[in-house]
Amino acid sequence: MDIHIRTLRDKQQYEDVGGVAENLGISSATWPLFGVIWPSSEVLAHFMEDFEIEGKRILEVGCGIALTSLVLNHRHADITATDYHPEVSDFLLENVRINKGRKIPFVRTGWEDNDTRLGSFDLIAGSDLLYERDHAELLSRFIDQHAKPHCEVILVDPGRGEQGRFSKKMALLGYSHSHSKPVNSESYLKSPFRGKILRYKR
Repeated sequence: MDIHIRTLRDKQQYEDVGGVAENLGISSATWPLFGVIWPSSEVLAHFMEDFEIEGKRILEVGCGIALTSLVLNHRHADITATDYHPEVSDFLLENVRINKGRKIPFVRTGWEDNDTRLGSFDLIAGSDLLYERDHAELLSRFIDQHAKPHCEVILVDPGRGEQGRFSKKMALLGYSHSHSKPVNSESYLKSPFRGKILRYKR
């Protein structure tokens, strides 16, 4: 699969025209994080290369550069992407264009938003989302808000320490839980991946 990606050059770039991101609570230090490809996102994208998608409505949460959405779009999946960062939509549009894909529906929304108009999904996926203490509560509620009665959730977590708290929240919402190590990640990552692929089903 040949996917071309426009990203930031590195994590030092910053351009918040009009203070839009600052008004959303995004600091200059965290502003560039959306615009680079993280190892967890590569793991998720590879996992989705041959994942069963037929008949499924799929949501990528906290998509950033949206590598997984681009892979799924290449496979003609019914994929919708979301992120809180105000620059994500422009990067997504450009990356869809250079890959000659169909337009990917995108909604800029936060996990605390009550009315996102996203609807509900059969499969919800994301990578490296649990990096603040309150994210377990916020993300589990957001997922449950957009999950169909029978739904699968797949998150790739690099091991930042919040996985256990998140899994407990998901169990209270009626999800069973399993996890695994990615297969052959050494073939595409520069260093060993110490995280896990987390799977939740209801």
